[in-house]
Amino acid sequence: MASIFTKIVNGEIPCYKIAETDDFLAFLDVNPNAKGHTLCITKKEVDRIFDLDDATYSGLMSFSKKVAIAIKKAVPCLRVGVSVIGLEVPHTHVHLIPLNSMEDARFIQKVKLSKEEFEEIASAIKSNL
Repeated sequence: MASIFTKIVNGEIPCYKIAETDDFLAFLDVNPNAKGHTLCITKKEVDRIFDLDDATYSGLMSFSKKVAIAIKKAVPCLRVGVSVIGLEVPHTHVHLIPLNSMEDARFIQKVKLSKEEFEEIASAIKSNL
């Protein structure tokens, strides 16, 4: 059964898209730790990040770096944190989280945003790519 991220890649589920290449997709997390929390995924469904071949792993990290730099320009924060956990969705994904405190990285407190706020922040990040 396809993961929710594969369904997003295939256009079966909508997302707030930030960036896309032939191999990778970045979109806003709809249950974010902080405004601008973005997920970078491989389009190919691979459960664990360390099961990726070296070229795909390096490509995902390079893609994530470009997106993180755009997030930092668009979202007021001290830095953009990186986390790879992968327990909730069996599809490799990198969390890019704007951080102002350690609480932003804990995956406990969540931020509620309206559709308009998601669209506004997605547009702001995209404009900095």
